[in-house]
Amino acid sequence: MVEHHKATLGPNATFIGVKGGRKRLNTPALLLDLDALERNIATMAAHAKKVGIHVRPHSKGAKSVEIARRQVAAGAIGICCATLGEAEALASGGIANLLITSPVVTPVMIDRLIALNLKSQGLMLVADNPANVDALAAASANAGRRLSLVVEFDVGQGRTGTTSVEMAAALARQIKASLHLHYAGVQAYYGHLQHIPAHAERKAAAAAQMDRVRALLDHLKAADLAPALVTGGGTGTFDIDPDGGVYTEVQAGSYPFMDREYLEIAMTAGGASPFAAALFVQTSVVSANREGFAIVNAGYKSFATEGGPPVVASPELPGASYRLMGDEHGGVQYDAQKAELRIGDVVEFLTPHCDPTINLYDRYHCVRGDTLVDIWPVDARGR
Repeated sequence: MVEHHKATLGPNATFIGVKGGRKRLNTPALLLDLDALERNIATMAAHAKKVGIHVRPHSKGAKSVEIARRQVAAGAIGICCATLGEAEALASGGIANLLITSPVVTPVMIDRLIALNLKSQGLMLVADNPANVDALAAASANAGRRLSLVVEFDVGQGRTGTTSVEMAAALARQIKASLHLHYAGVQAYYGHLQHIPAHAERKAAAAAQMDRVRALLDHLKAADLAPALVTGGGTGTFDIDPDGGVYTEVQAGSYPFMDREYLEIAMTAGGASPFAAALFVQTSVVSANREGFAIVNAGYKSFATEGGPPVVASPELPGASYRLMGDEHGGVQYDAQKAELRIGDVVEFLTPHCDPTINLYDRYHCVRGDTLVDIWPVDARGR
């Protein structure tokens, strides 16, 4: 069991190690099936080794020092963070080789970044703007330690990133010319492709964007700016990203957990997913006065809602569906001829979108079978 101060474990700490404790938890509770988590991490590590690509798992969903430790122990080259706050939290937990995948631009946040760079080994940051690069160079000069920058290249997401090969090359040249910065490589992340349902369509869309990355790399090489690192890709394209021969590492983030959105797509050419659901929200039935309809104590505050409704994982409820019924409540419709829910019954749900759902909770309740074996903090929640 990972040691945490008792006071941080919350009201369910008393059930750790108690056989059957999984069903006795105060709810709603975020559950993490450690057997499934460990298999998922091992599966991704084995795949990456087989195809000859590095994995730098994204922690924007997990937000967990303990999960990052396990990924690094399995062979991950480092960890991605979406925000400076996430990087600070993971660095405080001893995680090195962090890549912050979004720009850091305001003066007060640049000050925090420079402070983090002084103590975090292998820290890198993406940039997409020359004025920001100048500001980062000036701050690094004052601190006396070089900062490693990765040029971000937009591959169709339309969010951050340089928007042309020429713009990306100019930024790379600017970084390389600075005495106070290190040109570390290129980021090309196509998050908008990760949930395309059909594998063939997802592969074709990714291939089109990898062609653009390849053109950028050819241009950079000709300009004596060939990057040592090319990072991008994700869970939905984990078996596609290596095929293009452009990426040196993959930023998969959801694979340790999986969620409804990922489990509903064809993860591989054959359709089957090598990763299993490991993340659930456990709830309790608080009212059951209507036939075939029960109210559980989990609503808007318990599930991320932009990805559609969660799915009942247990118990088996034929024809079950969930609908939000307020901040604290949700309704479960089911076939009353085949099952019955009573007050106090436990209902576990597969999350619709793991990342923002995790961010609603302070703790993971780690289970093996019917036993609660540990409680881990969501270290970077809200950061």
